[in-house]
Amino acid sequence: MSKPVLTSLHQALRKSFQCLENNQKVWENVLAECSPLMVSLGNLAEQSTALSNVQISNTPLRAFPDLEERLRFKLLQATDTVLNKLSEKMSSLQSVRDAISNQVSAVFQLYEQSTDSLDLLTVTERSAIAPSVADMLEWLQDAERHYRQQFLRRKTLLQTLRADNLSLLESAPKRWKSLESPSAEDNITDTLCKVSFFMESP
Repeated sequence: MSKPVLTSLHQALRKSFQCLENNQKVWENVLAECSPLMVSLGNLAEQSTALSNVQISNTPLRAFPDLEERLRFKLLQATDTVLNKLSEKMSSLQSVRDAISNQVSAVFQLYEQSTDSLDLLTVTERSAIAPSVADMLEWLQDAERHYRQQFLRRKTLLQTLRADNLSLLESAPKRWKSLESPSAEDNITDTLCKVSFFMESP
């Protein structure tokens, strides 16, 4: 077994977990920014529905003949603004997904190039400081899969939303919340705890 090969693999794994730790925080912050936007979207849809259900011509507001049209236009404008902001947030989530995917892909590529120099014992051996290479690769793969699937589901949901489809907009906040996967996020946090000594070791 080649010691330099294991050392370079450990360095790549450390870099991957550092990338995961940094990007997990970014991901959580972006999702926290998305929540009020989704609520706004639902509220705007409810207001638009309420406007459709009111016969302004039967109220004292009939004195303003173009009021309904102007209100509808303002609601559509506000909805478009929120959808654009959500689209920007998706770009940030995509950057997180790409950063993690690229880093994990690089460490797997290095591992595959090194397999001739690594025996089974080396790959599965744990120490007081470092989990086994096999475990760490599996944890990274799980995390990468989580962010890839989460991004795809959220992107798909946003792609179904249009300013003129009120029923989809009204249900959007609930559907967005249903995509949350706290157990997977907890697993990633646990993983980062398991590798904390390893990441700090030289």
